Amino acid sequence: MRIREELEQIRKKGLYRSTRLIGGRQSTRVLLDGREVLMLCSNNYLGLADHPALSRAATAATERYGTSSGASRLVSGTMELHQQLEAGVASFKQTGAGLAFNSGYCANTGIIAALAGRGDVIFSDRLNHASIVDGALLSGARLVRYPHCDHGALERLLAKHRGTGRCLIVSDGVFSMDGDIAPLRELVSLKKAHDALLMVDDAHGSGVLGSNGRGCAELLAVMGDVDIHMGTFGKALGSFGAYAAISAELRELLVNRARSFIFSTSLPPAVLAASLAALELVRSPEGRELRERLSANTSLFKRLLNDAGFSTGNATTQIVPIMCGDAEVTMRFSEQLLENGIFVQGIRPPTVPAGACRLRCTVMATHTQEELTWAAERITVVARRLGVI
Repeated sequence: MRIREELEQIRKKGLYRSTRLIGGRQSTRVLLDGREVLMLCSNNYLGLADHPALSRAATAATERYGTSSGASRLVSGTMELHQQLEAGVASFKQTGAGLAFNSGYCANTGIIAALAGRGDVIFSDRLNHASIVDGALLSGARLVRYPHCDHGALERLLAKHRGTGRCLIVSDGVFSMDGDIAPLRELVSLKKAHDALLMVDDAHGSGVLGSNGRGCAELLAVMGDVDIHMGTFGKALGSFGAYAAISAELRELLVNRARSFIFSTSLPPAVLAASLAALELVRSPEGRELRERLSANTSLFKRLLNDAGFSTGNATTQIVPIMCGDAEVTMRFSEQLLENGIFVQGIRPPTVPAGACRLRCTVMATHTQEELTWAAERITVVARRLGVI
């Protein structure tokens, strides 16, 4: 099929995607294609992406170390800032060691393919992020997907598929399209009963959940029972890149086997320094205050939507889906909200199953309650016009 015809098929199915141009800083209000709108679809949950502390750290690091690491980590690309950031990650997540990756996608594909291979079995929640699925497929291990957050089904599958190789259970901590949290206590019990490794992708929980912002595992009191804490710097932490918080032994294995780590030029000094500043900020009184504001904002926004008659699924975090069902209606909803000054993206297959299309709203600590109230009112008006509620 010719490329133009393939693109036309994508359009006819209502699945065509294009980028939107943001001008200026990432904040609660942004310039979108030259027009100011309320940002309601960013992962910048704590508002750190334009925080002065991160900007100062990045600038100082560039002046001292330059703009690039110059090579991959195992050639000449390991700098003292890499070492400091990995020590900071280990301290933050209370593990023996840390390892930085260039993105969440690189981390998941690299870690999973390094830990599992032919003869091993990977058990993955059906709603896990695409990078987890891709990592499992790259590994060559048997991939067994269990129903979303169904630990009873997982227990039966673990018993059924138990082999002689390594057993790896992988789950998102916070599910990025639904805003719900994995049953980590039950997953920990199952990993112990079946002598498995447990990996948690806490990209959307780190910095946000738990009394110290350490994420889902802290919230559910299982920090020491998770073998691989994966997280990102590019969401609540306002920077870029990702990490694995692990034992020293697992770190050594990943350094030797994770291809996305071995064969990539490492993160540059400015990014490393901004991430270090973010970790420090999250652990400070200001970080605690930001988490409290985010929680209050989320509660307000969800209450307003639910009172208006919207379904927000099982969301318990700052990710608040508005369920629409049909892809065409979802995209019309998104476009009409943009006309009303609200930027929120419609989510369609293959990101979510057919018939489960939604607007994925995300709340930030730096939103004002007035902004969220106004947004909920505008969303309600447009939804009624479209017959969503």
